[in-house]
Order: sequence, then C-alpha cells, then structure tokens
Amino acid sequence: MLEDIREKSQGLTAKIILGLIILTFAVAGVGSYTNSVDTSVATVNGEAISQQAFNKAYQTQRGRMAQQFGEMFDTLSNDANYMANFRQGVLDNLINEKLIDQNSKALAIRVSDARLKETIRKMPEFQVDGVFDNNRYLAIINQAGFFQSSSFRDYLRVEMTRRQLSQALVATEFSLPYQEKLQTALQNQTRDIRFATISAQQFKAAIELTDEEVNNYYLANQARFENKEQVKIDYISLNVADIAKGINVTDEELTKHYQDNLSSFTEAEQRRISHILIEFADDEAAAKTQAQAILTRLEQGEDFAVVAIEVSNDTFSGENGGDLEWLEPGVMEESFDEAALALINIGDITPLVKTSFGYHVLKLTDYKAEAIQGFADVQAELRTKLSNEQAQDKFFALQQEMARISFEFPDSLEDAASEVNVTIQTSPWLSRNGNSAPFDQAKVIEAAFSEMVLQDNMNSDLIEVNDDIALVLRLNTFQEANVKPLLEVEAQIKDILVNQKSTEQAQQTVDALLADFNTGTDISTQLTALNASFVNKANVARYSPEVDQSISRAAFVLPHPVNGVVSASTVALSNGDLALVEVTAVGVSETAANPNLAQQQTSQLAQSAYQSFVNSLKVGAKITRKQVTEPVAIY
Repeated sequence: MLEDIREKSQGLTAKIILGLIILTFAVAGVGSYTNSVDTSVATVNGEAISQQAFNKAYQTQRGRMAQQFGEMFDTLSNDANYMANFRQGVLDNLINEKLIDQNSKALAIRVSDARLKETIRKMPEFQVDGVFDNNRYLAIINQAGFFQSSSFRDYLRVEMTRRQLSQALVATEFSLPYQEKLQTALQNQTRDIRFATISAQQFKAAIELTDEEVNNYYLANQARFENKEQVKIDYISLNVADIAKGINVTDEELTKHYQDNLSSFTEAEQRRISHILIEFADDEAAAKTQAQAILTRLEQGEDFAVVAIEVSNDTFSGENGGDLEWLEPGVMEESFDEAALALINIGDITPLVKTSFGYHVLKLTDYKAEAIQGFADVQAELRTKLSNEQAQDKFFALQQEMARISFEFPDSLEDAASEVNVTIQTSPWLSRNGNSAPFDQAKVIEAAFSEMVLQDNMNSDLIEVNDDIALVLRLNTFQEANVKPLLEVEAQIKDILVNQKSTEQAQQTVDALLADFNTGTDISTQLTALNASFVNKANVARYSPEVDQSISRAAFVLPHPVNGVVSASTVALSNGDLALVEVTAVGVSETAANPNLAQQQTSQLAQSAYQSFVNSLKVGAKITRKQVTEPVAIY
C-alpha cells in the first residue's frame, strides 16, 4: 500500500496539487490558517479561557475524583449526563477563578516577592528535617509539571492572591451567641411521636392487570427494555512481554554491552560547593572591590559560612552558609563550573569567579570520587534490559508484518496470525463503554464498531494500544440495538405495574386515614383491619437510628402540637410502604453543646458570603460559554 502511494505521488497531477498547496502557504502564510481559529471554551469580560487551561483543570479534577472514589467514579464516568455536568462544573470553576483574578487586579491586591519566597521556604513539602532543601524543591515542582521555578512562583503568586481576597471576605464573618443558642436548641431537640406503617404488599393480591395496560406500558417505556448494540470480535495480538519470554541473551552479549556502555554504570565524581555572591548592581567595579575584600577576609582565616550569611546576595544559599549542595555540571555558567571543578581538596577556595550574576567566591566542602558499578552487580538488570530491547525491536518488525499481511489479506486473520506466530482469540461481548482491558481503550472500541469491521467485514487497521501491545480486529458477531420482545419482559412489567398500583392504593388509604385522624376520629379499628397499629416513641432525636429516617424527617418537619390541633402527616418509605406520623410533644435533650459549633457556623457563613461575592461579580460580567466536550486522550 505504501509503495502504491509512493508511486502515485510522483505523477504530474500530484505534483500540480502539491505545488498549489505550497504556493497557497507561501502567499497567505501558515498563520492565516491558525491565528483566526478561536479555541477558547469561554470568555470573561473579554479575557479568554483556553481549551488547554480547561483540559488541564479537567484532568486534574478527574484524577482527584478517581483517587477519592475509585471504582465508583469509573461507574459514574460511563454516565454521559453525569460527565456533561462534571465538565460544566470544571468550566464554572475556571470562570469563577477568572472573575476573582480580575477583581483582585482591580483592587490592586498583590503578593510581594519577599512574602512569596518566605512561603516557599516554609512549605513542609520542600523541607528535609525541618529545613528548606533546594534540590527537593526543584524535584517536586518538576514532578508537578513546573519545569522552571519561575513558572511555579507565578502559579503560587496567583493562588496566594486569590486566597488573600477570599480570606479578606471569610475573616469578616462571625457567629453571634444567640445563633449558637438557637442552633444548639434545634440540634438537641427531641420529639415524642407515634406512627403506623401501612404495608403496600397487602394490596397486591386484589390488583388485576389487563393486557392493554401491560402493552401500553411496554410501548411507552421502550428505552427501558432495550438491548444495547454489542459486538464480539476475533483478534490477533502482539505483546512485548510475551516476545521477551522467548529471547535468550547470552553472557557474551551482556559483557559486550557492559563494556560498550561503561559510562552508564559510572557515577561521576561529585563536588559539594558553597559560594558567596556579590551582584553587579549598577557598579561592576564596586562589586569587584567588595568581592576582593571578602576573598581577603577568607584568606585571612574567617569562617566561610559566617561570611556568607553576612554578605552573600544569594539569600537562599547564604542563609545556609552559602551551601549549593552537590554541583551538577551544566546547571551553572561555564566559568562557574570550571572554577568549581578545579577545586581538589576539601576546604579549597577559588579566586574571584565572574558570571552574568556577579562575582563569586567558591569553596569545596565535600567530595565523592568516581564510582563504577561492577558487572556482577548489574548483570541481572542488564539481562532484563537487553531482552526487553530485543523484544521491542522484534515487536516493531512483527508489528509491521502483521499490519501488512492483515491489509493484503483483509478477509481473514489466519494469514497474519500464521506469519507472526500468534493465535486468533475471541473477545467477550463488547459495548461502547465499560469493557475490560485492552478493550477499554477508545481507539480499540472505535475500530470494533467501525464501518470497516461491521459493514465491510474486513480486518481493522493495526491498532497500537500502547508502546507494548498491538491488535488487529475482525468481526465475529454483531448484535444490533433492539427492544426486547414483550414476551421476554412481560413478567417484569407486571411486577412494576402491580407495585405502582399497590403503592397508589396504599397512598389513597393512608390519605383517607389521615383525613379521619385530623378530625379527631379514632382510627384504631381501621388500622387493625390493615394489619397496622400505632407505635409510640419518646424523645426521638433528629437523626435517631431507632426509627426509619423517612419517619424521623417527617416528624421534624411537622409543627409543634397545640391543644385541639393534630400535628400529623403521611410519608412514603423507601420500601414502598406508607406511614402515618404524629408528633405528640417536643422537648430538648440534655446533650452537651458541640464545642465546635461556633466555628462550624462561621465556616458556613463564610462559604455563603464567598459564593455570594462570586455571584455578585457575575451579575455585571460579560460571560460567554461554549459547549465543552470530553477532552481527547492522547495515547
């Protein structure tokens, strides 16, 4: 196929088309094709929220939810409506943040460099044994995706500015004593109640259904009885791990690789360096004079660390006696590296070293000699590495062959399977989501339900599931989406309708009982006929486990009973039964007040105030939104 494409691309027509494309780009410029494309997902007062920003926030929030809820979130993520609301929530948060940032700028809220630096130094994530560690700091922010420390500082400055505004709002909220008293009284309130439960089950025996009712329900609820489309596929698979099992790496190959790559097993010599920096500022000559005076003090025996703390303009290292920890060549400027690498003995000090930052004095504080790992120590690791590398090379060769054969013989997988020495396997039934690996990958499912596989009945293109697995698919069986026949779901429909009608009759019965009860009629005889009776419960708390939560919620909604007026209602229970509930008295328990109540109330008020503030910003803002779709995963 590639050869055909190559040959056809040499024709006159192809060259003319190519020439026109090149001419178009030359005249119009590539920018005209890209610069006019608006990829933003929203604008807030003229400022765009980019698709990239949305994707990053979406993936972060999705990862947080997956970590928190585990398999439950996997189930939720298969619900299209839930994920649509989830994406909208992410966009709403970004809009809120943009409004806060704009308002902070209008209010001239700033975070100083000094405060930013102090915050970084005090963050426990960047400390070792309670002390700020620069290497740990760089490693952690790199792992978080900030490959320049300035990027992390910019991010932190924005977050601190937002926090400064929110804290200013939150700090103004407080809880008054009378509010705490009222809340405590409500929390500690108890109620004396009585209730009677009317079982819906007893009405089922008398219910009769017609065929017309069953058929009407079936026709009105077709989606409820639908089989989703499914496909079962035959497939062949290449796996690097399986290939590696059949590869034998000889001792000679191991020895040769070790000798050829000895530098990989060599830990270079290392130097731990301290320095004192005098910046140029506006007068380089004055800086050099000051640096020379410092060097003289050191040569006369003054303690390097003490002098660094006193005079170094590099305050981060200066506070640690000038310590830069272990020097990695290439991190600093060439002149700095050359001077540092020239130090031989621990305690040696360099002459003045000039860089673009200023003048430095360097001191060697520790030294590690070059260390080489022995062959015996790395032999097992090498064997695994080489077998995997050889398997990877073989995998790529077999992958190309599998793609070629399955394309040239598209009516069967047998030729390709025989060529790469794999067996044809059959998948379980697959739907468009919720499948097990490797059929949980979007590209695999897309191929399984593609026109090529389903309609043309041809082999799929080769699918690279990841760097180690490749598949080719072929249709085995396809089951179209269809509504189950009435005969298959008739019993299910009858159960549904009987339950509905029995609950309706129970509701009508309990409503009639409530009407009589509210007039002062004694309904004991009626309850007995319904196999029910009043159950009395005293001092029921708001969230008491002694009674059904539906009953306790209904009891605490009812008004306080007064002379001559019945305080009662009906409530549906989770099992389909109904209950008649009456409150006979209201009291307050002697439970001690929650010591954190004031703090909880203040927190709730603060959250409400902050949300109200954001809502007020939206009132006068010009906000446009676009439809946000599921970000495409890149494999």
